Amino acid sequence: MNEEYAIEIENVSMMFNLSTEKVDNIKEYIVKIMKKELLFQKFMALQDISFKVKKGEVFGLVGLNGSGKSTLLKVIAGVMKPTEGKVVTRGSMAPLIELSAGFNPHLTGRENIYLNGSVLGFSRAFMNENYDAIIEFSELHDFIDVPVKNYSSGMLARLGFSIATVIKPDILIVDEVLSVGDYKFQEKCEHRIRELLKENTTVLFVSHSAQQVEDLCDRALWLEKGEMKLLGMTPEVMAAYSGA
Repeated sequence: MNEEYAIEIENVSMMFNLSTEKVDNIKEYIVKIMKKELLFQKFMALQDISFKVKKGEVFGLVGLNGSGKSTLLKVIAGVMKPTEGKVVTRGSMAPLIELSAGFNPHLTGRENIYLNGSVLGFSRAFMNENYDAIIEFSELHDFIDVPVKNYSSGMLARLGFSIATVIKPDILIVDEVLSVGDYKFQEKCEHRIRELLKENTTVLFVSHSAQQVEDLCDRALWLEKGEMKLLGMTPEVMAAYSGA
């Protein structure tokens, strides 16, 4: 393992067992499980994935829905343990994988700032120091005392991105977050990412926008049906992906 890399993925595979039978209720499901009568079909969400991301690099993941991007991000973030292979990450991590992750829908935006900070491992004192900066960047001044269950997806993205980036993580994982905000806020987020890069933050970036990937990413990986289709410099990968 090499210390110059923030993320190292070695021969990672992820297998799920999918039930092939229709079960009408939980009782029937449990009975079939106990009698070993429930049939499963193996599904490989990821197959033999290997790549490394240098510290301070912006690395893009592209692929159609169902290609394995989100599963791979969850494996890297430690949300899932791979069936096979090894994952090494170095430094603090802020994963923006799902907009609702880390938020309690019944709490206000203000309360969720502290909850989210706690989940990321930061003290209340630290969050107090950075509270105003989070509100300022998110532009949610008028809605900060509203329960987040009433937030739009764009508002959730604003709050989540603002919290994750004010703490200046060593690794930032961004999964489609910039696709739900308005164009002005997307530009603001891209500028914040470039600021983080100056401080050597590593960014793992997923977007359906080819332009965003080309503008931000140094290298990219194209996933297709859980397998590595192409790994290389962003222009080469995006040219092949766009022409597929």
